[in-house]
Amino acid sequence: MGRCAYRGDMTLPLAVGRFNKRVTNKVMGRLVGFWTFAEIEHVGRRSGRTYRTPVNAFRDGDRVVVGLTYGREVDWLRNVLAADGCRMRLGRQVLDLGSPAVVPTADVQSALPVFTRPMVRLIGVRDCVRLTVLHTGRGPG
Repeated sequence: MGRCAYRGDMTLPLAVGRFNKRVTNKVMGRLVGFWTFAEIEHVGRRSGRTYRTPVNAFRDGDRVVVGLTYGREVDWLRNVLAADGCRMRLGRQVLDLGSPAVVPTADVQSALPVFTRPMVRLIGVRDCVRLTVLHTGRGPG
Protein backbone atom coordinates (compact mmCIF):
# COMPACT_ATOMS: atom_id res chain seq x y z
CA MET A 1 0.00 0.00 0.00
CA GLY A 2 1.09 3.62 0.57
CA ARG A 3 4.38 4.65 2.11
CA CYS A 4 2.98 7.12 4.64
CA ALA A 5 3.61 5.02 7.72
CA TYR A 6 5.50 6.77 10.50
CA ARG A 7 9.09 5.54 10.72
CA GLY A 8 10.25 7.71 13.59
CA ASP A 9 13.09 9.28 11.58
CA MET A 10 11.25 11.68 9.32
CA THR A 11 10.77 15.40 9.53
CA LEU A 12 8.03 17.20 7.66
CA PRO A 13 8.59 17.30 3.89
CA LEU A 14 10.28 20.43 2.56
CA ALA A 15 7.29 21.00 0.24
CA VAL A 16 5.18 21.54 3.36
CA GLY A 17 7.83 23.96 4.57
CA ARG A 18 7.76 25.91 1.31
CA PHE A 19 3.94 26.17 1.51
CA ASN A 20 4.16 27.29 5.12
CA LYS A 21 6.81 29.87 4.23
CA ARG A 22 4.49 31.48 1.68
CA VAL A 23 1.08 30.98 3.32
CA THR A 24 0.96 29.66 6.87
CA ASN A 25 3.76 31.88 8.21
CA LYS A 26 1.64 34.96 7.52
CA VAL A 27 -1.07 33.56 9.80
CA MET A 28 1.41 32.27 12.39
CA GLY A 29 3.03 35.70 12.52
CA ARG A 30 -0.16 37.02 14.09
CA LEU A 31 0.18 34.48 16.93
CA VAL A 32 3.70 35.56 17.89
CA GLY A 33 3.80 36.48 21.55
CA PHE A 34 1.21 33.92 22.61
CA TRP A 35 2.05 30.59 24.21
CA THR A 36 5.09 29.10 22.41
CA PHE A 37 4.75 31.08 19.19
CA ALA A 38 7.91 33.09 18.62
CA GLU A 39 9.52 35.00 15.79
CA ILE A 40 13.17 34.70 14.85
CA GLU A 41 14.74 37.77 13.28
CA HIS A 42 17.76 36.77 11.21
CA VAL A 43 19.93 38.30 8.51
CA GLY A 44 20.33 36.64 5.11
CA ARG A 45 23.76 35.15 4.52
CA ARG A 46 24.05 36.51 0.97
CA SER A 47 21.39 39.22 0.72
CA GLY A 48 22.02 40.97 4.04
CA ARG A 49 18.24 41.41 4.31
CA THR A 50 16.46 41.03 7.63
CA TYR A 51 13.93 38.19 7.75
CA ARG A 52 11.37 37.21 10.36
CA THR A 53 10.35 33.58 10.66
CA PRO A 54 7.67 32.25 13.03
CA VAL A 55 8.69 29.21 15.07
CA ASN A 56 7.71 27.42 18.24
CA ALA A 57 10.31 28.13 20.89
CA PHE A 58 10.74 27.07 24.48
CA ARG A 59 12.76 28.99 27.05
CA ASP A 60 14.67 26.98 29.61
CA GLY A 61 16.48 29.40 31.93
CA ASP A 62 19.30 31.05 29.98
CA ARG A 63 18.65 28.93 26.89
CA VAL A 64 16.02 28.74 24.17
CA VAL A 65 15.20 25.59 22.23
CA VAL A 66 13.59 25.50 18.78
CA GLY A 67 12.57 22.21 17.18
CA LEU A 68 13.83 21.74 13.63
CA THR A 69 10.47 20.59 12.29
CA TYR A 70 11.71 20.65 8.67
CA GLY A 71 15.22 19.40 9.43
CA ARG A 72 18.56 21.16 9.27
CA GLU A 73 18.22 22.44 5.69
CA VAL A 74 16.07 25.49 6.40
CA ASP A 75 17.21 28.99 5.47
CA TRP A 76 16.58 30.56 8.86
CA LEU A 77 18.86 28.03 10.56
CA ARG A 78 21.62 28.52 8.01
CA ASN A 79 21.40 32.28 8.56
CA VAL A 80 21.45 31.96 12.36
CA LEU A 81 24.44 29.60 12.26
CA ALA A 82 26.35 31.87 9.83
CA ALA A 83 25.70 34.94 12.02
CA ASP A 84 26.31 33.02 15.25
CA GLY A 85 23.03 34.29 16.65
CA CYS A 86 19.76 36.10 16.10
CA ARG A 87 17.05 38.06 17.82
CA MET A 88 13.78 36.47 18.93
CA ARG A 89 10.45 37.79 20.10
CA LEU A 90 9.13 35.27 22.62
CA GLY A 91 6.15 36.19 24.72
CA ARG A 92 6.55 39.82 25.79
CA GLN A 93 10.30 39.73 25.55
CA VAL A 94 12.85 40.36 22.84
CA LEU A 95 15.87 38.12 23.26
CA ASP A 96 19.33 38.51 21.76
CA LEU A 97 20.54 34.95 21.24
CA GLY A 98 23.96 33.53 20.47
CA SER A 99 26.00 30.34 20.33
CA PRO A 100 23.50 28.35 18.24
CA ALA A 101 24.08 24.62 18.39
CA VAL A 102 22.18 21.89 16.58
CA VAL A 103 21.59 19.07 19.04
CA PRO A 104 19.60 15.83 19.05
CA THR A 105 16.09 16.34 20.38
CA ALA A 106 16.78 13.73 23.05
CA ASP A 107 19.47 16.03 24.51
CA VAL A 108 16.97 18.87 25.10
CA GLN A 109 13.83 16.83 25.81
CA SER A 110 13.66 18.12 29.38
CA ALA A 111 13.49 21.74 28.09
CA LEU A 112 10.31 20.99 26.14
CA PRO A 113 6.95 21.33 27.88
CA VAL A 114 5.52 17.93 28.78
CA PHE A 115 2.48 18.42 26.55
CA THR A 116 4.63 19.07 23.45
CA ARG A 117 6.88 16.02 23.76
CA PRO A 118 4.42 13.54 22.18
CA MET A 119 3.89 15.86 19.18
CA VAL A 120 7.64 16.25 18.68
CA ARG A 121 7.95 12.46 18.62
CA LEU A 122 4.92 12.04 16.37
CA ILE A 123 6.20 14.32 13.62
CA GLY A 124 9.73 12.96 13.97
CA VAL A 125 11.70 16.03 15.03
CA ARG A 126 15.19 14.56 15.36
CA ASP A 127 17.11 17.77 15.98
CA CYS A 128 16.68 21.10 17.72
CA VAL A 129 18.71 24.27 17.83
CA ARG A 130 19.71 25.44 21.28
CA LEU A 131 20.63 29.11 21.71
CA THR A 132 22.03 31.03 24.65
CA VAL A 133 20.19 34.12 25.88
CA LEU A 134 22.65 37.02 25.75
CA HIS A 135 20.24 39.84 26.58
CA THR A 136 16.56 40.18 27.42
CA GLY A 137 14.52 43.27 26.61
CA ARG A 138 10.84 44.22 26.55
CA GLY A 139 8.94 43.63 23.35
CA PRO A 140 5.84 45.31 22.02
CA GLY A 141 2.66 45.04 24.07
